[in-house]
Amino acid sequence: MTALSFDDREPQLWSRVSAGDAEAFGELFDRFRDRVYWQALRHTGSAHDAEDITALVFLEAWRNRVRVRVVDGSPLPWLLVTANNVARNHARTQRRHQRAMARVSPERDLPDFAPESDAHLDGAARREAVMEAFARLSPKDQDVVSLCVLEDMSLAQAAAALGIPTGTVKSRLSRAKARLLRLTTDLTDAGSVSGGVK
Repeated sequence: MTALSFDDREPQLWSRVSAGDAEAFGELFDRFRDRVYWQALRHTGSAHDAEDITALVFLEAWRNRVRVRVVDGSPLPWLLVTANNVARNHARTQRRHQRAMARVSPERDLPDFAPESDAHLDGAARREAVMEAFARLSPKDQDVVSLCVLEDMSLAQAAAALGIPTGTVKSRLSRAKARLLRLTTDLTDAGSVSGGVK
């Protein structure tokens, strides 16, 4: 796998950010906002939620700017891993909210028009199957797939971002790819992304 190349200006930009330069942080936001947004969207499938997660990731980046782990001078891997973590926390919060609402209001079964609006999109079932399969991976495997497959980072860059050995990244990636393939195939063959293949 080829290494993800970072811009030569990123170390200098991040140095300014870590020193508290708000203008440099604005440049950083403009540079990486879309990457973080798409990472969040992969988890949530919701543009609104992905926007919220993106905002939280950059808030955390600013608040923790002196502790952000950079890889090859770039904060991008940290931003992406943080997006994964914030998305997981968001999903847990949504599940708790849904359980609470189920106890409070028995008349919550309203029609969901989202599937109808997505039906016209090519590959909607496959996309949903991939998202469901990705959600079934362990958080550690999600991190590795996000960095190495979706963001095309090298094993070494992912290892540096996650603070684990390169060999661990390699084995997790191999296992995660095999599980993703199996789950995606099972889900699309079953003709339903809501059914379960454990």
